[in-house]
Amino acid sequence: MHTEKITVSNTESGQSMEVVVLKKQANLISIVIGEGVHSVQCDLTPTKYGNSYAGSVMGREMIYMHSVKDVQAELNHDNPALKKSRSFKK
Repeated sequence: MHTEKITVSNTESGQSMEVVVLKKQANLISIVIGEGVHSVQCDLTPTKYGNSYAGSVMGREMIYMHSVKDVQAELNHDNPALKKSRSFKK
């Protein structure tokens, strides 16, 4: 089984960290920060203009610097059958 990881940035410290992705959709990315009993889940949602994703964990803001279009393109590339199943036919 493949565990997807992404790199997010902490806006306060500017530090980047690699986190595990639980669920990835164009409108929401759920991530886990840390490991074991010390892990914390965070939901990243698109920013106002859709150029990145932001979320808060333990009072710290996390940013994923990819646009909604980038994430949707990545999802379409990873699973082309999903794109076909969503198409509407008249």
